[in-house]
Amino acid sequence: MQIDEYLVEKLVDPTGILTGDRYEFRLYLTLDEDDELYTEEGAGLRVLYKEDGDDKAVVSYHFFDRSTEEVLDFELEEEELELVLEFCKTHLE
Repeated sequence: MQIDEYLVEKLVDPTGILTGDRYEFRLYLTLDEDDELYTEEGAGLRVLYKEDGDDKAVVSYHFFDRSTEEVLDFELEEEELELVLEFCKTHLE
């Protein structure tokens, strides 16, 4: 899994209930042809990321088909989740 491009948007909590800041990352991926997620149009990963002081975490995520925006029912492996977390931390600085 390789992240080729990304978009990031700061989310606003209209209720003021949530502490810290929330961001939506849309990661656009290149996958090996033998990967279950592979499509010619490509796949993406939508990530909700939070920063609350020293607490930085991926709150939720889902894969999607780039051509249809359809949600794909797959999970990240532990090392992939760590890669995504580090990517989010790095690309907010």
